[in-house]
Amino acid sequence: MLDHKLKSDATARRLEVITETGRRRWFSKDDKARIVEETLVPGAVVSEIARRHGLAPQQVFTWRRQARRQLAPMANDLQFVPAVVHAMAPAAVAGRERKTARGKAKQDVGAIEMEAEGVTIRVGRGADVR
Repeated sequence: MLDHKLKSDATARRLEVITETGRRRWFSKDDKARIVEETLVPGAVVSEIARRHGLAPQQVFTWRRQARRQLAPMANDLQFVPAVVHAMAPAAVAGRERKTARGKAKQDVGAIEMEAEGVTIRVGRGADVR
C-alpha cells in the first residue's frame, strides 16, 4: 500500500501571506531611455543592468528593440550631402588630361570628384553605373 501522507522532518519557519496582487511597475520614457542607454556602453551586460533596476533582462531587450524600431525609419530616409560646384576655367579643364591605355590623351570633361574624410573618388564620363 502507498502512504499518501506527507511526512517531513523540516518544519515551516516562516510563512509569507500575499494579500494583494502586485501592481505593474510603470517607467517613464526617460527612465526607459536611460536604462537602454546604459546597455549600449561597450562592455555592458544587459542582465546585470536589468537586475540592478529590478527588471527581467527580457524587458530591457524589448525596450532596446523598440528603440531600434523608432530609430530605423530615420536611418532609412534618404539623406543628401550638399554638393559644392566649382566652375573651372576652360584653360584649367584643358590642362586636366590623362593617358588612356592606348597612349592617347583624354580630357576629364564632365568628371565628378567627391572628397570625404580624406578619401577622394573620381568618376569620369561614361563610367559604368555598377
